[in-house]
Amino acid sequence: MSPVAVIAVTWNSASVLPGFLAALPDGMAGLDWRLVVADNDSADGTVEVLRELAPDATVVRTGRNAGYAAGVNAALGAVGEHDAVLICNPDIRMRQGCAKRLVDRLGGGVGIAVPLLYEEGRDVPHFSLRRESTVLRALGEALIGNRRAGRFPRLSELVTDPAAYRRPTRADWATGALMAVSADCRAECGPWDESFFLYSEETEYCLRARDLGHATQLEPSAEAVHLGGDSQVSPRLWTLLTLNRVRLYGRRHGAFATACFRGAVLLRETSRAVLGREASRAAAGALLRPGALRAAPGPQPDHVV
Repeated sequence: MSPVAVIAVTWNSASVLPGFLAALPDGMAGLDWRLVVADNDSADGTVEVLRELAPDATVVRTGRNAGYAAGVNAALGAVGEHDAVLICNPDIRMRQGCAKRLVDRLGGGVGIAVPLLYEEGRDVPHFSLRRESTVLRALGEALIGNRRAGRFPRLSELVTDPAAYRRPTRADWATGALMAVSADCRAECGPWDESFFLYSEETEYCLRARDLGHATQLEPSAEAVHLGGDSQVSPRLWTLLTLNRVRLYGRRHGAFATACFRGAVLLRETSRAVLGREASRAAAGALLRPGALRAAPGPQPDHVV
């Protein structure tokens, strides 16, 4: 077996990189591996941290704030021949043997393997598995909330059944903070879609892989901690997440269905804006603007979330 390539995309990630790098030896235990980092023109010493703490890593400097998907593609271009790649956020902390369990899960129809994710300081697994978007699911989340609706598969994208996180479970897509991707899946899917600057790029990739016969599957014996980001509280990032979610739906459905889906998402954001959620107020306003779904993407946060 050829070495496993560990890919990370950075943008002003100096504060989270040391912990990521320190966890790699335990997380990659049992595998031959190499680290490839695509840096999107960091200005905080990210590359210097890499040079100091991971001198053997391959660093690809994109020269611009290119977005997450573009960073993944840049790193993949420097990987060469590998049986599997691990695509990581720099705020991931893999636990002992995580990567090998993910890589071992690949094959037999599984093209993407994801771990059980924990949020920092919490012992309960994060709900990281998702169902494909539908108008009914968007309405269910708007009317009763995604966690409550998650108990009913037809009414929410979010998979909240605790049993699903105790066994190998296939999903339409999963949180992209850490995923192992097989060589066959990469070869058939091609590059990540760079039109999604941030958010929905992993959704698009998982759905494309599924359409080509490569399932996304949770491996619950593989564990990692995700420090998380600020998309839940930043109006700018929440707006980008919301718009990209509707954009992706529009790529896969007709105009009428997309208008219905946009309306359902708008209902959710408006109802939460009425309750005082600033991020939802910003997202609702953006959804109402003509041409918002064709607007250029905004800048990345301080680290990829």
